Order: sequence, then structure tokens, then C-alpha cells
Amino acid sequence: MSGDGRAGGVGGTGGGAAGPGGGFGVPEADAFTRPYWDAAAQGRLLIRHCATCDRVHHYPREFCPYCWSEDVDWRPASGRATLHTWSVVHRNDLPPFGARVPYAAAVVDLAEGPRMMTEVIGCEGTALRIGMELEVAFRAGIPVFRPVAAVPVTAEPAAAGPVAPGADG
Repeated sequence: MSGDGRAGGVGGTGGGAAGPGGGFGVPEADAFTRPYWDAAAQGRLLIRHCATCDRVHHYPREFCPYCWSEDVDWRPASGRATLHTWSVVHRNDLPPFGARVPYAAAVVDLAEGPRMMTEVIGCEGTALRIGMELEVAFRAGIPVFRPVAAVPVTAEPAAAGPVAPGADG
């Protein structure tokens, strides 16, 4: 975060005026991170892949943090993750976060391997559990995560007609 209270994001400096979304707390895209933010605006999560060591990483860097190769490119991520840790924030005086309290600031393990700082939405803080399955969602072009919706279980259709109340079939 810069000294003026604006949050920097993936590759953003945070020191300029408002970011692409027009408000504080919104990362500023630069030439390097533009593909990441453009994809996020379209509802796609990208990560970096190293062609030299065949590993992926996040946050985006112009070099591989494992082998230092510059032979890295953008790859689509599945959007699946598990919750590594979280903290429910009850007070934050910085815009726009103060209007969102309480919220769950979190670190997730992407299915591809890297960890990512984010926010978990659509779930009460008391329901969060380490290892819970999450999926990416996007709020104003910012990747956030939500619990994976449970697949509804459908009952088998009855072979015979309805059973009268109290009848032992």
C-alpha cells in the first residue's frame, strides 16, 4: 500500500489517482499486467507459466521465481481453489473497504498450485473452513472467491404410488 492510503494490486503502483474502476483500492494496470486485468474484466483468471521449468506462479512477474527464466507467459487458471487461511475483517477505515465490513480476507491455494491473496464472498465468516473448496468470481474486474455450490441431491422417484401417512410399506 502506498503512503497515501491507496492499495496497489497485481503490478499496480497504487500511487496514482484512482485505478481502472474509478475508485480507491482498485489496482492500476500497467503494460505488463494489462492482460491479467483485461482477462479478469471478462471473467477469466490468468496465472503465469514458465516454459523452462514448467511451473506456474502467482502473483504475476516478468520472470520465473523458481528458475529465474524470463520465458514465461499467461495461462488460464481453472478458477478452483481451496481455502488456506482467512481473517474476518470487522473494521477498515480505508475506502472502499469500510463499506464492506465484515469481510473475509483470505489466502487460497489455486488448483494449479500457487497461493493467492483474495477475499471470500457469499459465505458467513463462521462457515469458513480450512480446505473448503472455492471457485473464482469477479467483482468489478477483481478476482474474489466463493464456496463451490453443492450439487443438489435429487430423490429417486418412488416405484409405487404415494404411501399414506403412518403406513408401513
